[in-house]
Amino acid sequence: MISEWKAWLSLVIICIVWGTTYLVLKIGVEEVPPFLFTGIRQTVAGLALAAIMMFFFGNRLPDLKTIGRHAIVGFFMISIGNGAVGWGELYVSSSIAAIICSLMPLWIIFINFAYGKGDKIDTQMVIGVLLGFVGLILIFGDGIADFQNPDYTLGIIIIFLATASWAAGTIYLRTFKKHGTPILDAGLQMFFGGLFLLLLSSFTEDPAQANWNGDSIFALFYLIIFGSAIAYGAYSYVLTRLPTPVVSLYAYINPVVAVILGWLILDEKLNTAIMIGCLIIVAGVYIVNTGYRKQEIRRLQMAES
Repeated sequence: MISEWKAWLSLVIICIVWGTTYLVLKIGVEEVPPFLFTGIRQTVAGLALAAIMMFFFGNRLPDLKTIGRHAIVGFFMISIGNGAVGWGELYVSSSIAAIICSLMPLWIIFINFAYGKGDKIDTQMVIGVLLGFVGLILIFGDGIADFQNPDYTLGIIIIFLATASWAAGTIYLRTFKKHGTPILDAGLQMFFGGLFLLLLSSFTEDPAQANWNGDSIFALFYLIIFGSAIAYGAYSYVLTRLPTPVVSLYAYINPVVAVILGWLILDEKLNTAIMIGCLIIVAGVYIVNTGYRKQEIRRLQMAES
């Protein structure tokens, strides 16, 4: 009972905190090159989290094979998933980035289906996916002229790919045997993901362009402590305690939080079309997830019979 309570509390933390990170990330990458900024954030958070779990709670590093698997997860979820979103936010508002990332549960369904995991796309899922596309049309249709800017268009594409990569990493992470410590595992994933980004930054970015002022330093520390160490640690924990479709409930809350904060703090565009589109996408993701959960229940019932 205590374990279940902790899992749901962790999910609430993810829903709220990750909704704020799009805004804070936008502030950070406007002052510091995105791969450098995200690389420092994740490497420091990963080292801190792993050190705390090892020196204060007595956890031990897993074997090299398992460490390698965590490095793969870090590459897909942190290096691509986080790093690409940071790069995309150079040209796309934090609100739009959050709305695109809210489609992550749909990517999980598509990837599972493509690799023959036994998931079938039923009528309910089709309706949910169509609703998601309607929401996107409403949001992007209002600013169709923005697509004349190639940087904006590329930013949108990159964030879509980042979301798909995060979903792939989540699915791969779910295949791990539950013999490790989720918080230590999260630290390793963040460390390796951040390390890959720092390596990429050394080839593609000029560190002299970094403007370490009050805003960028605040953004970095906020994301290290709350966005990475606390929220990602909680995410890794709940993946071992709750079904993936339930964990992905955070995707319903994050975009709403991000859209409102972007409008209040960064004066990002917020109109009726964007709000309705955002709510339609959330509804679509909910419908798809509901259909997915029904399939999981049916499979469990068939396995028990």
